[in-house]
Amino acid sequence: MASPELFARHEKNPLLDVHNMPFETSGVYNPGVAEVDGKVMLLLRVEDRQGLSHLVPAFSDDGVNNWQVRPQPLMAAGAHAHRYEQFGCEDPRLTRVDELDCWVIAYTAYSPVGAAVMLARTHDFRSVERLGMALSPNNKDAALFPRRVRGKWALLHRPMAGDLQHIWVAYSEDLVHWGQHECVLPERGGPWWDGVKVGAGTVPIETPEGWLIVYHGVKMLGGNAIYRLGLALLDLEEPHRVIRRHPGWVFNPREDYERFGERGNIVFTCGALVRDDKLWMYYGAADVCVALAIADFSTLLQVAASRDVDPVPWP
Repeated sequence: MASPELFARHEKNPLLDVHNMPFETSGVYNPGVAEVDGKVMLLLRVEDRQGLSHLVPAFSDDGVNNWQVRPQPLMAAGAHAHRYEQFGCEDPRLTRVDELDCWVIAYTAYSPVGAAVMLARTHDFRSVERLGMALSPNNKDAALFPRRVRGKWALLHRPMAGDLQHIWVAYSEDLVHWGQHECVLPERGGPWWDGVKVGAGTVPIETPEGWLIVYHGVKMLGGNAIYRLGLALLDLEEPHRVIRRHPGWVFNPREDYERFGERGNIVFTCGALVRDDKLWMYYGAADVCVALAIADFSTLLQVAASRDVDPVPWP
C-alpha cells in the first residue's frame, strides 16, 4: 500500500548548514524546536571538527529566514562537571511543560561508557538545569510527553539490546526516577521499511484521536541504512498501547541534500510545530544540514487514524 505524499519540502531547503555557523563545524543537524518569545528556535546539534556534538540555539522570526545562531553552545561537550557528556550532547527533543512553566530537554549524552538518556530544563534557553541521567547506556531517542498521564510523567526511549532496537515508554513521578517500562513500537523485521530499528522522532502531539508521533525507521539495503519517517497513534491515557501504526513510510530521503552527506539517505526529525493547522517538521538531512517539510495537520491525523488498515500486532 503506497503512502501518500503528505509533506512538502520548503523551497529554501536546506535552511541551515555549516555556512550559516559563526564557528567552524563539520555538520549541523537533528534540531529540537520550540516557539520562544514569538520566534522559532531550533536547538541545533552541531558537530565540531573533533567530532564532538554541542547543542546550539538558533532563532528566526518566521521559522525560515535570517537565522541568528548563538556563538556559544547552550550545552557543550567535554565539560569536566558532566563526564557522561564527554563526547557530546545529541539529538535534543524539546517539550513545553505548562505544569512546570518550562521546557524539558530530553537528549542523548555520549561518553566512553556509551549513550545515555539525559533530561534538563530551561525557562529561556539561555541557561539550563540538568536533571541528570534518566536512563543508563545504551539508550537514546527520548521524548517527554507534555503532560502527566494518569498522574505520572511518560518518556519515550529506545534501549539497545543487542540487535533489538524498539521504542519503549517509561513512567516517573518526579522526572528523576523512571520505571514501569513498556514496549510500544517494535522494529518489524524482514523487508519492512522500519524492519531494522525504530526510534522516537517528534515530541508526542496530543489530539482527540490519541498521541500522534512521527517516528523514524531504518531498513538495510545493500549494506547501507536508509532512515525514513512514519506515523503512529498512541492511547491518550495508556501511551504504551498503540491505536494505529501506519504501514508505510510517509517521508523518504529524495533530494540530494538528504541522500549525500556524512551519512547518506537520512531524514531524521527531533521536533515539529503545529501552526495554523500545519505541521512544520524540522529535520536533519544526511547528518550535515537542517531542512523543513510542511504537512496539513488534519490530513496527517486522518492518515494516521485511518481504520482502513488494521494495526500491526505486537509480536
